Amino acid sequence: MDIVPAILAHDMDSFMMRLGQAESFTDYVQIDIMDGIFVPTMSFPVEVLRDVKTSLFFEVHLMVQDPFSAFPSLRNKNLKRVIFHHEAKVDHRKLIGIIRNHGIETGLAIKPETRIEEFRNLVQHLDALLFLTVDPCCYGNPFKPEVLEKILDARMLFPHTIIGADGGVSLENLPSFFRLGVDYVSVGSRVFLEGNPGENYRRFVIKAKELEGTRT
Repeated sequence: MDIVPAILAHDMDSFMMRLGQAESFTDYVQIDIMDGIFVPTMSFPVEVLRDVKTSLFFEVHLMVQDPFSAFPSLRNKNLKRVIFHHEAKVDHRKLIGIIRNHGIETGLAIKPETRIEEFRNLVQHLDALLFLTVDPCCYGNPFKPEVLEKILDARMLFPHTIIGADGGVSLENLPSFFRLGVDYVSVGSRVFLEGNPGENYRRFVIKAKELEGTRT
């Protein structure tokens, strides 16, 4: 189970600071983009990502109502995966095709209340599913344990699809995600908001390795 630092920032200074911090302890991050419409808060401008220079590879989690308009600003040689929300009012199959035609992996983010039946027919066209275990918008929202059962069902239904979990991930609940067969967890506030981000990240990595050592 991989640990992916999640960078959520409302302004450029915060974004560049956290990006620089992450460069010292990982080679891959998730970057959250918010439009103030799909979620009530707004991030730094998405256009920044087109020209940002970093040693990190990254995926982008688009918490936006119109991912079609955001996608052209994401062209960056370090971009590996674009994750957009099933709940966005778009032609999902068309957007998946556009992203994949650019040689970029595609993921679908799922809000806590969305049922598997609503997106099941799309999974065969995707590289990844990202289950939100909090209501999306900002660091620190309350963890919703009821999503864990949905993740378990998805793992059984889609054994070959990458499954991620995002929101409220802690050292205490990390074993639950491991037992469910989650491939990676996105960790934001517990990496960046308190103490030393590098040390925080390494605690999660050590815990994940300990869990892997228990596998029989």
